[in-house]
Amino acid sequence: MTADIEQIKKKIIYRSNYRGTKEMDKLLGAFTSKYLDELEGDDLNQLIKLIEIDDNNLYNFYNGLNTDIKFEDNKINNLFKNFKY
Repeated sequence: MTADIEQIKKKIIYRSNYRGTKEMDKLLGAFTSKYLDELEGDDLNQLIKLIEIDDNNLYNFYNGLNTDIKFEDNKINNLFKNFKY
């Protein structure tokens, strides 16, 4: 079980650091580096959902701009929204 979680975390780290835009690589990379080891269970699943969202919507959400999708009100989204890079 622990090996599976470690594999998932490695995939999250990779996906967070290699997004497609440098801004989101740095922002999401720093965010996951700060919080990843503290997360487990549902929080980890919420983080996976967050990193699957396209860069434009994530950037707009982070900066308080309009997005094409509705973001859930959950712990991970709130942490990301309030994260200071």
